[in-house]
Amino acid sequence: MKIKLDPVTRLEGHMKIEVEVDSSKEVIAAKSTGNMFRGFENILKGRDPRDAVHLTQRICGLCPVSHGIASVKALEMSRNFRPTGQARLLRNLIQGGNYVADHILHFYHLTLLDYIQGPNRSPWKTSYDTDMRFSKSASEEMFNNYLKALEIRRKAHEMVSLFAGKIPHVMSIMPGGVTKTPTASEISNYKRLLGEVKSFVDGQYHGDVQKLASVYKDYFQIGEGYRNFISFGVFELESSSNPNLLYRSGRYTEGQYMSVEPRRITEDIKYAWYEGKERAELKDDNTKPTLNKSNAYSWIKAPRYLDLPHEAGPLARAWINGDYRGGVSVMDRHVARMLETKKVANALSLWINELSSGEQEYDSNLHMGYSAGEGVGVTEAPRGALVHYIKYKSQKIENYQVVTPTCWNVSPKDNNDQMGPLEKALIGVQIQDVNNPIELMRIIHSYDPCTACAVHIMTPEGRIENKFIVSAPGL
Repeated sequence: MKIKLDPVTRLEGHMKIEVEVDSSKEVIAAKSTGNMFRGFENILKGRDPRDAVHLTQRICGLCPVSHGIASVKALEMSRNFRPTGQARLLRNLIQGGNYVADHILHFYHLTLLDYIQGPNRSPWKTSYDTDMRFSKSASEEMFNNYLKALEIRRKAHEMVSLFAGKIPHVMSIMPGGVTKTPTASEISNYKRLLGEVKSFVDGQYHGDVQKLASVYKDYFQIGEGYRNFISFGVFELESSSNPNLLYRSGRYTEGQYMSVEPRRITEDIKYAWYEGKERAELKDDNTKPTLNKSNAYSWIKAPRYLDLPHEAGPLARAWINGDYRGGVSVMDRHVARMLETKKVANALSLWINELSSGEQEYDSNLHMGYSAGEGVGVTEAPRGALVHYIKYKSQKIENYQVVTPTCWNVSPKDNNDQMGPLEKALIGVQIQDVNNPIELMRIIHSYDPCTACAVHIMTPEGRIENKFIVSAPGL
């Protein structure tokens, strides 16, 4: 018997999951499909390299800051430049605020309704009524925090906008540093807003995750997937030539901790709707869409490191940094994300105190001179490992490639027929009610997938056209 979830709701983008269950209702096969064509690599060809900083932020309305930073780092690498001091602090404060807002969004607004009954009215009404374990009063209390989280997330965005100009799609992070000069008033406002956000994170968010983990203890044994993790590191802590990071780069592969080199990433397209080299290196261009490819079932490519699937995200960062190694499961992902939110909020409290008013660090020389170059920019988006690659000549982009966290987590099978991490995590799951497969939703949402950002449209005449969008909404 096959179960199809199409579309999977409460995530960014369009996604389909199809599983096959046996007579005992255990999942024995799974396919994860990204139903959106993200054509940004093609959009960027021929453009000024500096345009990439702003255009790539439109890849995602949830984590545009990380795309902007990865793009900026790629350009700075091509010019052998590394920002220090105020620029480092401002980038951390901007990206950290986006982390906190995104993690709160994920738990309360994208995941919580998998476990509690919301109000019996739109947009919270759900057909899922299977395995709801919280009492009515407990559900109401957690839903009140759901509503409070909307306000807190807005305040986290206000924090970001103080130094970034706006959110989503920030303006002040540019090659050469940060163009914003913070004022004493803005620093004071950031501290005030952070205090409110941090209080919610340490109180309600922490408490609600603990409640969820206590009531749904069995989900510490569900949704394991591969026990391979990858992280590129994020949040620079000092201005040396080899800075420390709040979250270091590395990987955990087949039981061993090792270093990671982005240029060793490959992307397989055997089961993706693209043509070109079936196994491409980061510098290769294999983003030409083809709709009638046999056996293909996703617009998402299959990134691999040394031919192996790896999970990315808060649990990967926590595992590699030794912050949390309780296990690999649905509930471990939620716990790791909550602990990361607390850690980042604490770090923001330190960084904002180091920031000086009236000072700017921006090298305007990096605004000119993009005659020829090549660079790789890496960072961690809230969902995990993110890399941007750029090659340009005569002030025009020749090749641009992006490997997002969801490509790591929600990929289709690769050239060796190895399933993606999410597909693997669905195998062996027992479904209680095939008409209400809530177990599948809980596993999917634990990865926080984001499958935006360019849509394919069927015209009234029946022709399929690829229509690119410039901005993706946050929800």
